[in-house]
Amino acid sequence: MEGLSQQYRSLFPVLHTHTMLASCSQSALALPVSRAIKEYHDSLLQTGANWNEAIKKTESARNEFAVLIGAEPEEIAVLPSVSDAIVSIASALQDGKKKKVVYTEIDFPAAAHIWKAQRDYDLSVIPSSDGMVPLENYEACISEETLLTCVPHVNYYNGFLQDIKQIAAIAREKGSLLFVDAYQSAGHVPIDVKESGIDMLAAGSRKYMLGIPGTAFLYVRKELAEQLRPKASGWFGQQSAAAFDLNRFSYASGAKRFETGTPSFISLYAAHEGLSLLNEIGVSRIHVYIKELSAYAFQYASERGLRVMGPTSSDQRPGMISIYDERASETAERLKKQKIVCAPRNNVIRLAPHFYNTKDELTYVIDELVNIFACRQ
Repeated sequence: MEGLSQQYRSLFPVLHTHTMLASCSQSALALPVSRAIKEYHDSLLQTGANWNEAIKKTESARNEFAVLIGAEPEEIAVLPSVSDAIVSIASALQDGKKKKVVYTEIDFPAAAHIWKAQRDYDLSVIPSSDGMVPLENYEACISEETLLTCVPHVNYYNGFLQDIKQIAAIAREKGSLLFVDAYQSAGHVPIDVKESGIDMLAAGSRKYMLGIPGTAFLYVRKELAEQLRPKASGWFGQQSAAAFDLNRFSYASGAKRFETGTPSFISLYAAHEGLSLLNEIGVSRIHVYIKELSAYAFQYASERGLRVMGPTSSDQRPGMISIYDERASETAERLKKQKIVCAPRNNVIRLAPHFYNTKDELTYVIDELVNIFACRQ
C-alpha cells in the first residue's frame, strides 16, 4: 500500500520532524519546489533582473497545468487566486440576457461573496443534505434561465466528491454554462475537462498542487473564451502586452484575455515544479493511493469511536477525513504543539493526506485525537 509514499517521502524534509496532513490547506514543501523558489530569488540577487526567464517559466507552468486537466495551453489563464478567477468570469458574463447564477450550499464561501458583490445577477443557492448535493437538486434548480452554474469539485468541509460529468450534462441540457472550483481536487483527483464537459475551471497551487500562495490557473473552453469580454483586464490580457500602446485595446486570444497584471513569478516557479512532479507521478496513481489511505482512516477513526463527517464511501470522499469536534481550532493548536499539522474548519478537524503520507501517520494522529477527546470528558 505504501510504496508510493516511500518512493517520494525523501523529497519533503518537513516529514522528518512533522506529520503533515493539511493538503486541503497547504501541502508540504518539496525539495524541487524549494529549489525553484531559491532559483528565482538567486537570479534577482545575482543578476538584478530575470524577466525573460520568468516569462518562460510562466509558460511552462501554464503548459503543466494544461496537462494536469487535459486542456490546451491557450485555454489556461494565470491569475493570483481562484477568487480573482471568479471575479474575472463574473465581469465577462454580463451580456444583458440571462441573469441567473446558481451556486451550492457546499461552495467555498468566497464564491458566494463574489457573486453577491456583483449586484447585477439573479442568484439562487442549490441546497445540500449532510454536506452533499444530490443530482436531483441540480435538475430542480438549474433552469433554461440559468446563465452559469457554479460548483465545487470537492466540498472543502467534508471531502465530498461531486460527479462533475453528470452535473455538466444537466447544465448543458438546460443551456447553462458550468464553472468548477477544483481547488480541493486538482492534484489528487483525475480531471479531464474535455471528457467531463466543463466550460470553466479554476484551481490554486498551494494545496494538493504542492505550490505556495500567489498563483491560480483558470481554464476556459477555447470556443467560449473567444466569445467573452472580461471587464477585469490588464496588460497581460492584451493581444500584444509589450506594445505599450495607450490607445489600442485588443483582447488576447483564448483564455489569456482573462489575465490582468504581472503575475507572482516566484510562486509560478514553485507551481511549475509542483505540477511537474504531479504529472511525473501521475494523478491517477496518486488518486488510487490517497483513496486507500482515506478508506483506512475512515474505518480506523470509526472503530476508535470518532464521528467522521461526510460520505462513508471513499469513492465519494477520496481524500479528506473530517472528524467532528466542536473545539476544532483548539484541538488543532494542541496537535501543532506535537508537530502534527492539520486544518480545522468550523466544527471539524480535517485530515488531508497526500501521496507522501502513510497509514502509520494517520493511525498516530487519530490515536492522538482520541486521547485529546478523552481528556475533555
